[in-house]
Amino acid sequence: QPRQIFMHRIIEFIKPFITALIIIGLLQVTGLFGEVAALTQQAALSSGLMNASIPDKDKNLQDFDFGFTMKDSLGNRFNAEQFKGKVIFLNLWATWCGPCRAEMPAIHKLYNKVNDDRIAFIMLSIDKDQAAQKVKSYVRRNNYTFPVYMPSGYLTEQLNVPSIPTTFVISKDGKIVMKEVGTKNYNTDKFRNFLNELAAK
Repeated sequence: QPRQIFMHRIIEFIKPFITALIIIGLLQVTGLFGEVAALTQQAALSSGLMNASIPDKDKNLQDFDFGFTMKDSLGNRFNAEQFKGKVIFLNLWATWCGPCRAEMPAIHKLYNKVNDDRIAFIMLSIDKDQAAQKVKSYVRRNNYTFPVYMPSGYLTEQLNVPSIPTTFVISKDGKIVMKEVGTKNYNTDKFRNFLNELAAK
């Protein structure tokens, strides 16, 4: 009798953990885990606690390496050097990355508000080449209109980042003025003013 009571208590104790594991497993198998994670992080983004920070002015800025090529959804190739002379908002992301998907709606809103030819958006998907159709479908499904690219060949060492999303802002003179790792909200007046001020220099 005491043994049965003890076992019953153990089962009752671990039941919630087993249920949670089953739910997580199902989400992983169905591919919905990333969607749930993205929705959770989108809620956190709206709180304002994850707003992108504006960097302090620094005279010793690193040069950005433009030595790589990208391709768009139609397969057209672009050398990164053609963006020289513009302020560049470059976001490294992937369709399988929940945190990347979480910040994208805000980036798209920022893109729609920034109407300046001196500012270029490069949404650079690091999905494998075989997933090109998946990238196109994802962008189309979400009605994103910002420019989306994939690497055409190798990326530079600067862009071989350990985690995504990672976002760079490059000045018109080719300096990395900001690098943010992780999910951030870039759709703020402060950040938009930051981009506009860089473009006006």
